[in-house]
Amino acid sequence: MTTDDNFYVQDIDLKGKVSDAEWQVRCDLAACYRLCHEFGVVDRINTHISARVPDSDGDFLLNPVGLLFDEVTASSLVRIDRDGNKIDSTHPYDVNPAGYVIHSAVLNVRSDINCVIHHHSLPGIAVAGLKEGLLPVSQHALQFYNRVAYHDYEGFPTQDDDECARMAVNLGNHRTMFLRNHGVIVGGRTVGEAFCVMDDLEKACEAQLMMQSTGQPLHLPSPETAEKTAQQFENIGRPRGETEWPAMTRSLERQGIVYDI
Repeated sequence: MTTDDNFYVQDIDLKGKVSDAEWQVRCDLAACYRLCHEFGVVDRINTHISARVPDSDGDFLLNPVGLLFDEVTASSLVRIDRDGNKIDSTHPYDVNPAGYVIHSAVLNVRSDINCVIHHHSLPGIAVAGLKEGLLPVSQHALQFYNRVAYHDYEGFPTQDDDECARMAVNLGNHRTMFLRNHGVIVGGRTVGEAFCVMDDLEKACEAQLMMQSTGQPLHLPSPETAEKTAQQFENIGRPRGETEWPAMTRSLERQGIVYDI
């Protein structure tokens, strides 16, 4: 090892050393990283997913800087407090400072959100760069009708300015926000909900871009139908992903992908 040890995959085992509740969230979050890798929602080591630590004073878990999504495990996730300080000084990894800024902008002010996914997928970046943003041109998109926020690009997020506060203001009471010319933020009550909503948003962006690429006029549902459909998504009666998430983690296990260590 060198002085840059945190840029190497290191053996670490926290199972049995954290609460059962925290361990479950760690496993779910690690599975989310692996699924994002499987679904191609990656940008080398440059994006991040967070989850709130249960029964804590605002602590959350974030991926270790230097690891690809398919290298993340439950134990390698770094626990930090609401101010960005690492809880366990002996943990071998650090976190991405820009990642802390983006995730704290949501988790520190939205108690209803427990998981945040930030990614740089090409469809997400493309729609984030369109003046009109996301259009209600597909069923996948209709769940976001009048329920998505936008934040103008300001450069790399840093802890030295107040962009964090501006991001929180722009997010408002929404759970999804396009970062103009940058990427996407999706929040969920659970890790499974955040992942499934993110996947739906990806499909919505891809479908819109495919339609626009034809150069043909777009057919939009009426505002009444769009609002009705959005409410139907909201009134399912359970967090999105509650039924899908166990199936998604089983798909990892069938492939022999080990994340819960």
